Amino acid sequence: MTQHYPKPIAPPPELVQQWASEWMHLQSVNRDNFMAARAAQWGADQELEACCHCFARDLRESLALELRARRRPKPLTLKEQALAALEHLDDATASQMDTTEAVQIIGLALEQLDD
Repeated sequence: MTQHYPKPIAPPPELVQQWASEWMHLQSVNRDNFMAARAAQWGADQELEACCHCFARDLRESLALELRARRRPKPLTLKEQALAALEHLDDATASQMDTTEAVQIIGLALEQLDD
């Protein structure tokens, strides 16, 4: 009898390259931790999409949409992140590590502005 194992799940090489490029802008973040977190999130997103597909196919589309919205709320835009980081810098209790990350986020946002 043939054993059927789940298909291995791995992000496409292009996506791994994109993550590596993103990491280059975050000097204070450990590369292995950054890549592992991205890969874990990608895998969780793949599983969520598979579940939503089953709901949409077997039950109701609205249930799939609600599940996706609750499990993956829309992330903040880079502009929203930069504004939050700027507010954080105004907070006198911010730690040095938090301040460094806030400055990096603001820098990324400014780099995307047209000259």
